[in-house]
Amino acid sequence: QVQLVESGGGLVQPGGSLRLSCVASGSIFSRNAMGWYRQAPELERQLVAWITRSGSSDYVNSVKGRFTISKDDARNTVYLQMNSLKPEDTGVYYCNAVGGEKFSWGQGTRVTVSS
Repeated sequence: QVQLVESGGGLVQPGGSLRLSCVASGSIFSRNAMGWYRQAPELERQLVAWITRSGSSDYVNSVKGRFTISKDDARNTVYLQMNSLKPEDTGVYYCNAVGGEKFSWGQGTRVTVSS
């Protein structure tokens, strides 16, 4: 069973940056598009960035131009570089497959953007 472990969150001031990492316990990126999901307080989990098996990426409008998703297939790791952070980016961030069946959700990593 694949396990996903997210890390890299923290408290950051508006305008700051963070880099999130998600390590998978198996070689899943060659078979699955992967994405980063955000669950803001009292809201449903939302997909904010995704990357295809071939490496193409896309984003929801609210993070486009500020977030960059990438992956290292050899390291079974997907990253999310977050720049120019805003308070509305606050939430718990998870990685998982995009489309089709999801893997078991990890514990996520909490991002808090506040002055």
